[in-house]
Formats: sequence, structure tokens, C-alpha cells
Amino acid sequence: MRLTNACCVLAIAAAGGSTVHGFQLASSPRACSSMKVSATMNVDEVAAETTSPNGSSMTYAEVNKLAFRALQKECKSLGLSAMGTTAALRGRLVDHFGLAREEKAVAVELPKATAAEIEELCATEGITFCDESDPDFDFKSVLSEVIQKSSMGHWKGATRKLKKLTKQFSTPDNPVPRDAYVAVLEACAANRLNGARASEPARRILEDMATFGYEIPADLANVCVVSSLGDGPGGTHDDCGGIDAALAMVAAIESSPGGADVLTDASYGRLVSALAKDGAVEEAELVLRSMVVEKSFTPPLSTFADVAKAAAKTDDRVEDTLQVLSYAKAAGYELDSIAAVETGRDLLASGVIAAEKMDNLALGLRLLTAAAKAQGCAPDSGDDLVASSSSAAQRACTLIHKRAIDKACEDSNWKLAVKLLELMPKRSLTPATSVWRRVLSTCCKNEKSRKATAILLDWVTLANEGKAVKPPVSVFNTVVNTCEVCGEEELTVKVLDIMRDTLETEGNIITFNIALKRLAKMGNVLGCEAILIGMLKEGLEPNVVSYTTTIGACAKKGSQNAAAASMWLQRMRTREIQPNYHTYNTALAACLDGKLESTFVGAKIATEMVEDAEKEIACGLKGSANFKSALPDSYTKVLARQLMKQLRENWRSGDIDMALAKSTTRVPLLKLVDFEKKLADARLAEIQCDVEEDEVEENAEQDYEFTLLKDLHKDDHRTAMV
Repeated sequence: MRLTNACCVLAIAAAGGSTVHGFQLASSPRACSSMKVSATMNVDEVAAETTSPNGSSMTYAEVNKLAFRALQKECKSLGLSAMGTTAALRGRLVDHFGLAREEKAVAVELPKATAAEIEELCATEGITFCDESDPDFDFKSVLSEVIQKSSMGHWKGATRKLKKLTKQFSTPDNPVPRDAYVAVLEACAANRLNGARASEPARRILEDMATFGYEIPADLANVCVVSSLGDGPGGTHDDCGGIDAALAMVAAIESSPGGADVLTDASYGRLVSALAKDGAVEEAELVLRSMVVEKSFTPPLSTFADVAKAAAKTDDRVEDTLQVLSYAKAAGYELDSIAAVETGRDLLASGVIAAEKMDNLALGLRLLTAAAKAQGCAPDSGDDLVASSSSAAQRACTLIHKRAIDKACEDSNWKLAVKLLELMPKRSLTPATSVWRRVLSTCCKNEKSRKATAILLDWVTLANEGKAVKPPVSVFNTVVNTCEVCGEEELTVKVLDIMRDTLETEGNIITFNIALKRLAKMGNVLGCEAILIGMLKEGLEPNVVSYTTTIGACAKKGSQNAAAASMWLQRMRTREIQPNYHTYNTALAACLDGKLESTFVGAKIATEMVEDAEKEIACGLKGSANFKSALPDSYTKVLARQLMKQLRENWRSGDIDMALAKSTTRVPLLKLVDFEKKLADARLAEIQCDVEEDEVEENAEQDYEFTLLKDLHKDDHRTAMV
């Protein structure tokens, strides 16, 4: 180029800019005096915040700060499409709120120049130009620097140069080539995205490549997604990368040419696990479903386990755990075999925890049964390993078994209750004392003495090993009573021996009452008397059940002893134990032997019962009616009629004068038959009530045992009541 007037060139440079046909020139302040020019500035440089014309509360800066998932959420809430790259999502929000970039004109005062100086500088006579420069010189120069920085592994420098090349020199006709993006992406992806610090630059490169329609290399795509995820909050690594960056990368890769088949199951699985650990159960489940249903992948069990574990921890999405189990089955896994590996056991454990929260007992037991079928868990079993995999799993398994046992006992299904109880120790679960007692009671109510004894022995064995609490005396009494009811004398003795060895005691009052009942069934009055004496020697005061059972021995059919029954009534009164209607009924039954003397005794007992009943009506009842009341019941009236019939047979046989019998012996018996629970005022005035101190209430355990023993007693419940 030939220049004949350098001043004119300077003037042109000052007026038109700093570049003339590719050459950089210096401006002259003197030549530009008294001139005003308009300079433009980007809105980001003019103001830190821009408000939308329609009055929206969101600003451009706020939109620009939103991460990928936040952008998706905002778009969904506004009814906009949530698909696409980060730039596409931000663009939709900017357009929706009317937050397009604005430019402001800023006036800049320049030095003033005289008219003569301007005219002299603007003269063009004799000047000619010839441009011999390369128009793409700057583009090629910066592109060369990008490639050079990338080859050296300087990812920061390469990223800055690529940004400069894209914004300042690239055009629609001359875009940044794919090789430049790939080179910089390789530099960023090295060393696991350089410790995830290069996650954001890598995301931008992937999004730009997808925007320009460039194919993304599969190996780089997978490395970027996996390396952007860490173990920190939000899937970050030292506050770099994270789930949002990974999701944005996945969206960009899938939108690129052929991107639907670029990412592998390992990359998707890593993303699913990160989402699950971050508590994003819904998003993790959606990606997992896409892997299994849409892409036909077979994710590792660890991926399913991570999502199931996250779902089981929640309260509102716990049912999603069942959906994860369904995806695992759809992916080809069998629930009966996955317990052979640790991740499979974690998946089943999450299912059990979810089943307990939903109170789905059948599902929880089904999953444990499936775990038990797994091969390769020796020397342990799969269900044991699942139940002991975590404290939450152990708690859920224990509660499921307890509730299932309670349900089986309510339905009187003793077989199921026993089976569930036997499974608990095998699964390293410790049954509570209430569970043992519940199963034992169910077996006893169904008169399964041998099974009840076997369960008691298992309980004692675990207690001796320190794995359970020792059974209380009441439990031994229940089993002993069941053995007595079922006629298992050998088992009765065995259980009593075990009780003595385990608890170092001969038992309590209930134990002695059971022994009394055994002798009473045989009509052994002397034996009953010996036991009562033994109780007194042990410091145990016989109660109304003890005396009633002893009187029951006097009522044994074929060997009734009315005199002995009357004697025991007197003895219990001397010990300040008041007979109840069970006691009186048993004593009346002892008088039905056809003898006149027994009829007289029966009349005497009837007199005493009427007196006690009237006193109870006048003074009121203190305590349980079942153990304290002396009011005659329907069976009492049946016994009284039978005694009157026996008396009739006595006078017909000439043993007693009929008139005398009707006027004396039959009177109290008629009173029992005609007894009403309402007395005349005159009779009420004659009765003197005793002033007694407050009685100590029976404790809950004794009431439970008395009720149980009463229900178990197979013989006539009017006699020898235990």
C-alpha cells in the first residue's frame, strides 16, 4: 500500500475506528477535537439488573443464575417446554418475561478540532489503497492458539481462546470447526475433568456442539458425564460439577446428531445413583425407567438399590420402592436369586423397609422368603443377611414378624404363628417377651400342649444363651395347665422340672393351684390337703381358687364327700377367705351322693350361701365379681333342685318324715331356687355390714393367668374351677 498523505490516514483512523483494512493504527487526540461519537455498551456492563417490561419479578440476572434443574422447574411451572440445553431453557425464560438484552447509547466527549484541521485531514487527493492482507488472518491465528493450548493440556487457556474465537471471529459462514471443540473438550476431560473443575466449560462445549449440529465423540461424552459427578452435596466434587451440570450435559448429548445412542448404561447409572443420594427420588426413577423401558439397558443392581433405598427413607414416595423392584424384574433380575450379592440384599432390604411402612406384611414376608432361596450365601442364609444388613432393615423385619404373629393369633392360626416365631431367630431377630407369650397362649388355647412345650423349651434355650429374657413363672403355669388339660402327665412333670432349673423356684400360687387341680380330678382329697399345707409352709396363702379346687376333689363323681366339702368351707372362712358362688356350687355338687346326711349338709351350705348373698346385696361387692361374688347363678338353682329331688327320695325311702323335711331341710334349698337379687326393706335393715379396709387389687398378670386357666379348663367349670 502507498501512502501519500499520512495525516489523512490518521484523520480517517480517528474518525472511523482503530482498524483500516486490517491494519492497526493509533488515533490522534488532536485530530479529533470538537467531535462527539456514540459508543455502545452491553446491558450487563451498564446495569447489574434488568427488569422485564411486563413487570415480572424475575430479572435477567436471576434467570442467568438458575441451574439446569431450576431452569427446568421454572419452565414447567410456566407451561413452557423443559427440553433442551441450558441456553435454550434460559432463552425461553428470557423471552417469556420479555428480558431481551438491551443496549444503551453513552455519549463520550472527545477533544475539539478546528475546521481547518478537519478539512486538511479529510483531503483524499493523491491517495490510493491496495489491500493484500488475509481476511481470515485473525480467525486462523486464534484457532491455532486454541489447538496449541489444547494439545498442551492447558484447558483453561484453551477454553478462553475458544470463547474469544466464537464471539469475536466466527460467523455463520465461517463457524468454529468441530475439531477445535473436540480438542478443547479432550483437554477439559483429562484427569476426570481436572477434578470436576472443568465441568462447566465442558458443558458449554457440549451444548455448543449440539447447537451447531456437530457429532459428539462417545468416549468424551461418557467421560464428561461420569466425571462431573462426585460424592459431595448435589453430586459435586469439591463444590465443582454436580448433578445439574451432568443433566445439562446429558440433554446436550442426546440432542446432538446420533446422541440418543451415545451414553452407556454406566453413565446413566452413575447419574441415577447421584440423583438418588441427593434425595431426588422422582428424577432418579424417571431416568431409571428410561434406561430399562426405553433403552433396554440392564443397570447393575447397585443402581436399583440406590433408588430403592432413597425411596424407602421418604414418607411420601415410599411406594416408589415397589416400582423400583418392578423395574429390576423387567430388567431380567429374579428376586429369588439377587440376595446372593450385597447390592441385591440392599435392594430387598429397602423393599422390606417400605413394606413395613405401608403395613404390607405379606410383601415383607415374601421378600424375605425370596432372599432365603438365594444360592451362594453359605454359611449364612439370604434372609438372615437381608434382615441384618442395617439397623433399619432389622427393625422393619422385627415389626413385620411381630404384626404377622399378632394377626395369626387373632385368627387363632397357631400353625402360622409358630412358623413365624421359629423363623425369627433364624433371621437374627429377637422376639420380645410379649411375642413368645402370645404364641404360647394361642397354642394353649388350641390345646397344643406338645407344641407349647417345644416353644417353651426353645425360649429357655435362647435365654440360657443370653439371647432372650427368661420366661416368667406365669408362662410355665400356662404350659403346665395345658399339659394337664390334655392329659400329658409326663410333659407336666418335665415343664415343672424345667421351671425349677431355670427360675430356681417351685412356682407361685398358680403353680400350686394347677397341682391341686390335677389331684382334684383324681378325687385325692388328702393329696390336696398336703399341697395346701405345703403352700402355707412356703409362705404362700391359698386363695379362693385353691380352696375351691380342693373342694372339687370332694365333688368327684362316684366319690363325693359332703362332710369334707363343708369342713373346707369352714377352714377357708377361718383363714378369712370368703367363698364365692363357684365355691358354693362345688360344695353343693359334693352333696349329691343320695345320702340323707349329705342332703342335710347341702341344706346347711345353702343356708350359708343365702346369708352371704343377702349380705352382698345389702353391703355391695368389693372386687371382681368372678372371684368375690356369692350371688347364686342358674347352675346354683339346678343344684338346689337336684338336692330337693334327693331329699324327696330320702323321705320316700323312709329315712326322714316328709313333713319334717319340707319344714326344715327343704327351706334353704327353696330359697336358693327362688332367690331374687332384690331384698325387702325389713331384711335389709337386719343385715349388719362389716367395715373392711381397702383391698389390694389383683395385678394384671394374675388376672390374665386366672382367665387363661379358666378358659383352658375342660371339666365342669362349676367344680374345681382354676
